[in-house]
Amino acid sequence: MYNDHDRAILRSLAQRTREIAELPLMADRRKRWVRHNQLQPERPLVLVFPEGSWRELLPEADCSCMDAAARAEEWALRARIYAHEHIYDDTVVEPLWIVPKVVHISGWGLEPEHQPTSQATGAWGFKPVIHNEADLDKLVYPQVVYDADQTRQNLASAQELYGDILDVQLRGVAHISFHLMSLYCQLRGLDQVMWDMYDNPGMLHHAMGILEEGSRRLVQQYIDLNLLSLNNDGTYHSSGGVGYTEELPAADYSGTVRPRDMWASAEAQEMAQVSPAMHSEFILAYEKRLLEPFGLTGYGCCENLTEKLPEVLTIPHIRRISISPFADVRRCAEQLSNRAIFSWKPHPAHLVGSFDAGMVKEYISQTIAAARANGCTLEIILKDTHTCEQHPERFSAWTSIASELVRS
Repeated sequence: MYNDHDRAILRSLAQRTREIAELPLMADRRKRWVRHNQLQPERPLVLVFPEGSWRELLPEADCSCMDAAARAEEWALRARIYAHEHIYDDTVVEPLWIVPKVVHISGWGLEPEHQPTSQATGAWGFKPVIHNEADLDKLVYPQVVYDADQTRQNLASAQELYGDILDVQLRGVAHISFHLMSLYCQLRGLDQVMWDMYDNPGMLHHAMGILEEGSRRLVQQYIDLNLLSLNNDGTYHSSGGVGYTEELPAADYSGTVRPRDMWASAEAQEMAQVSPAMHSEFILAYEKRLLEPFGLTGYGCCENLTEKLPEVLTIPHIRRISISPFADVRRCAEQLSNRAIFSWKPHPAHLVGSFDAGMVKEYISQTIAAARANGCTLEIILKDTHTCEQHPERFSAWTSIASELVRS
């Protein structure tokens, strides 16, 4: 296990995490999320995920542990503490240390290939590995293997290190999200998938059918291996938001987690520019069948769903819908009302260039006004923030503005 130097650092950070988690405001936030997720909000809620900007907020070089694995745990603890101290959102800090079950999932028989970029954080290009319909025969259904021995070792180590400070919990598969079109575009190429909708729709349906069945079999393996875990807590859900709710698990839950006891989600960002009819035909029909067994569901990410909300609202058990930076928030609010959570993703580019507090305030205010006018359950999720241009204080400034507005 870790040496005394690393253990002292980790235990000190765990103790600080515990202190934060026991603050009365955390219990209040937890209750707010439960009401929010059950469409009974008191006010809009705010969550911030720095994502790519973490390398500027909390550089790995700032960590002090010697062992590589210990440094990863140190960073995770420091990130929770940093977020509480500098990002003024509605995140609930729990007194937990989660030990994930060691689960290995085989691939689909073909591996995506990319055209690399010369930039450190640049975008790669597609390099198709599926060239014709015959290549679909190379796809195989993923297989799941659970390493119980390694899981037990990891759990015992965590309990020994943190068990007298944090609640050490074993967690299986708790985040269920389907990304069929993302996977297929990586294999076929985004441009070619767009052409296939016109030139070869049968091949595209064939591919989606394979990916749907493979995803269904994947979930069934989780069930058979008893790998599913409840996510009615602070578990990240969909493309933003957390799962706190008293509606899950289902009333007949007896200890073994089933899909109907859980949240699940899907998205199809690659279909952002296609018509509602094509979106429904080529991807949503497949996603709806995969989502149907789950207790509560979410949909969308960065794609503009303004024109597609009528069909999205027919997803079984839909509760959270992503309203992207490119959506018409007024029209979305009018369509959504309080039928599902209005999970708004404000534009992350406002944290780069010249930070304009007045513009940010006006921008957020417009969405809050539209949501309130239509009785929406609004959450404001700042994410996809790939850089803040070495200005970490912008996160504090942005969340201060958002937090003040949602309370006004």
